[in-house]
Amino acid sequence: MNKTFVILLLLCYSSVFSQTFKSGNGPTSSSNHKTITLTKDALQDKIKGGWAGQTIGVTYGGPMEFRYNGTLIQEYQPIVWYDGYLKKTMTENPGLYDDIYMDLTFVDVLEKEGLDAPVSSFAKSYANAGYALWHANQVGRYNILHGIAAPESGHWLNNPHADCIDYQIEADFAGLMSPGMPNTASQISDKIGHIMNYGDGWYGGVYMGALYTLAFTSNDIKYIVKEALKTIPAKSNYYQCMSDVIRWHEQYPNDWKQTWFEVQKKWTSDTGCPDGIYKPFNIDATVNSAYVIIGLLYGNSDFGKTVEIATRCGQDADCNPSSAAGILGTMLGYSKIPPYWKQGLKEVESLDFKYTTMSLNEVYDIGLKHALQQITSNGGKVVGNNVTIQLQQPQPVRLEQSFGGHFPAKRLNVNKPLKDEYTFTFDGNGFVVTGETAKWDSKSEYVCKAEIYLDNKLLETVELPTSFTGRRPELFWKYKLPNGQHSVKIKLLNPTPENTCQLGDIITYSDKPMPTVAGK
Repeated sequence: MNKTFVILLLLCYSSVFSQTFKSGNGPTSSSNHKTITLTKDALQDKIKGGWAGQTIGVTYGGPMEFRYNGTLIQEYQPIVWYDGYLKKTMTENPGLYDDIYMDLTFVDVLEKEGLDAPVSSFAKSYANAGYALWHANQVGRYNILHGIAAPESGHWLNNPHADCIDYQIEADFAGLMSPGMPNTASQISDKIGHIMNYGDGWYGGVYMGALYTLAFTSNDIKYIVKEALKTIPAKSNYYQCMSDVIRWHEQYPNDWKQTWFEVQKKWTSDTGCPDGIYKPFNIDATVNSAYVIIGLLYGNSDFGKTVEIATRCGQDADCNPSSAAGILGTMLGYSKIPPYWKQGLKEVESLDFKYTTMSLNEVYDIGLKHALQQITSNGGKVVGNNVTIQLQQPQPVRLEQSFGGHFPAKRLNVNKPLKDEYTFTFDGNGFVVTGETAKWDSKSEYVCKAEIYLDNKLLETVELPTSFTGRRPELFWKYKLPNGQHSVKIKLLNPTPENTCQLGDIITYSDKPMPTVAGK
């Protein structure tokens, strides 16, 4: 036989083989191929690994949540883990699992209404749920309940927390039901993520979803971290921050703390979230996503190292290890999560998460069902026990930017009850008035009402519920004003002795960064 012919025959065979291959617990090649084939058992093992990993990660990091802001958690600080800890936490501190029960809210809508359920169903379901929410989620809920529908409910002009982490911690389901299909996950995130987020806050969910999808197709952490980033517009701050982390990991491959310090120096100046401006607190999706991939890259596929590093980065130190452990759990599969980290898991898999009628065991099965539906809807097929997935090359979603042209100028502490009227003036192009009308766990049905005047003209009449689940996290705000002098008057229309509208801080913005004062 001619040597040249043999070489051509081998090349041809190699090319055909690379298009479709079978896997036990998961393929080791990259997702540049057109299809992959897994058994149903292998697919379910990965889906279970994703949901179990999330649950393990959020439980482990729970005691550290926002206790270490602007600092990493040193190794001598113990973080507990023992047999029975999962059950103790799930029964005694069920509110910790917002990472999970928010996902399950959306999974439940998909189960009841199908993959084409309208965005209004997702918005209504979460807005009327009984659990407490914060930041972008709570503003989104308030907006939905007051007639501002998605996507405007998550837009930064209507939501001061648009860049916060919220959808990032809820997007796991979108990736887990879209194995090998990052663009399909992005479509889900476009619909649901804009209920509560916009811009970098939305990108956090898009990127996490893409990481999950690619964890089904590759065992190479470095590869999926880079490949998933193709779903994010290169001009966005979010993309640039993740690119920096990847580059710093290459520069300091054995020192995660050095990369943490680089992130701290360059990316921790929050301009959106009112709770983080002029404070070390940072719930911005960009920074916390950086901590997730620091955990993944420096964990190097070791489950324990990944969870611990993501936690010790601080800030949202339960959500970040939850995302990292969920992604790695998907890559490894449930069966390969080390027994140490699964201790006590069997005890809780049949327990419904609070505020839901769904347990881990149920979502394992529903997750497989939805994944199979997505696979067949996107060009794949199921034949017997084999599942062939039509792989997608990641494509960037559209460019969005929150708070463009808005730079924090001042933060004034007011800290007084609004009894009738309050006025202030400022020089700039935007403002936020923080405060509260609802104490924790309040179920009051009373609604405070206030008028806000800007430059002597009525800007808005605002309803301020006194129930905690219905509250407006920030009392008043307005962006994109002509830069210059403005006056604001707030008038409480229905004061009562029993219901207090407490003013907190006034944050003002300018159209240019404030000058740095040095030498004092």
